[in-house]
Amino acid sequence: MAVNRVPVLKRCRSLGLDPIYIGIDKKSNRELKRANRKMSEYALQLREKQKAKFIYGVLEKPFRNYYKKASRQRGMAGENLMIMLESRLDNVLFRAGFGRTRMETRQIVDHKHVLVNGKCVNIPSYLVKAGDVVSIKEDAKASQRYKDVLEVTAGRLTPEWLDVDQENLVATVKQLPTREMIDVPVNEMLIVELYNK
Repeated sequence: MAVNRVPVLKRCRSLGLDPIYIGIDKKSNRELKRANRKMSEYALQLREKQKAKFIYGVLEKPFRNYYKKASRQRGMAGENLMIMLESRLDNVLFRAGFGRTRMETRQIVDHKHVLVNGKCVNIPSYLVKAGDVVSIKEDAKASQRYKDVLEVTAGRLTPEWLDVDQENLVATVKQLPTREMIDVPVNEMLIVELYNK
C-alpha cells in the first residue's frame, strides 16, 4: 500500500495550509522562503489539487477516480468531488472526533475497530450514505486509546450533517454534506479546470 511520507508541517507550509485542517495543533516556526513571483494558472490549479489530496490523505490514482465518478454524477463535478471526499469512512470518523487526525482514523479502520450498520468495515475509502450508523466495536471501546482521543477531541466542533454520541462512540450520518457544510479551504473549481484541460 502506497503511503505519503512527507513531513506534515513541511507539506502544510509549502501548500500555505493551516495544520489544524489535518488535525494537528502544532505550528511550524519556520517561514517558507518563496520568491515573489506570480504563479501561473496551472500552478494555482495544481496547488489546489495537491491541497485536497493532502487534507484527505488520497493519492493521485484514487483521486482521479473520484473525479471521474464525480463528473458522471448529476450536478457540479467540483461539489460532487468534495462531497465524496468528505463522506469517506476515515474522514467521517475524524469529523466525529474518534481520531486526532485522518491518518489515525485510517489506522483505526484498517485495524477493524469500526462497524458500519453493525458490519465490520476495514476500508478507509468506504463511502458512507445518509442514515448509516458508524460505531467503534465494543471490545475496542474500553481501550485507553479511545479515552485519550476523546479527551483531545472533546472541544472539536462536529459538523451538522453528523449526529455524534461521544460516550458510546457512535456517529449517525443524518445526511450527506453539502458544499457549504464542508469547511476545507480548497477551491474545487480550479481542480475541475485542471482535469478538463
